[in-house]
Amino acid sequence: MEFLFTSERLGYRLLTLEDVEACEQFWGREEVMTYCGGSTDSALLPQVIDFYQQCQADFALSVYGVVDLATNQVIGAAGFNIEDSLDEVELIFHFTKDNWNKGYATEAAIACMKFAEEQGSVQKVIASASIESKASLNILGKIGFQYMGIKYFEDLEQEEAYFGFVF
Repeated sequence: MEFLFTSERLGYRLLTLEDVEACEQFWGREEVMTYCGGSTDSALLPQVIDFYQQCQADFALSVYGVVDLATNQVIGAAGFNIEDSLDEVELIFHFTKDNWNKGYATEAAIACMKFAEEQGSVQKVIASASIESKASLNILGKIGFQYMGIKYFEDLEQEEAYFGFVF
């Protein structure tokens, strides 16, 4: 398996259509996506994967499948949502519930930030988390994001804590 980058316990690669079933275990689960606007319908996951493949082709940066190096299984996704340019990208991380509380999200967030910095084209990274998602809030603070306030997100129809990081 070829990875774009690795960290101590995790490998990061482009998601493929073969990963739809694995992606259902995090993006398709309401318990995982409760604070992120809800789960994604399984029928839409191929489009999500295609979008992230196109982001990689266009920007050399994307959201990646996170693979547990010990088991070779996709256990989550982490990386960057990109709207129009690399001036400002959004860090995201989602993991299967049975992989919570193992430090994987922190490890993945750090690895993704390092990868983005090495690419040299990202100006600013933003992130947001529900004020109820204590784990996500802790991770963002731990890896150096600066709290910028509360912001209403129309697509999620909720207010979230908003963070920024400038390289």
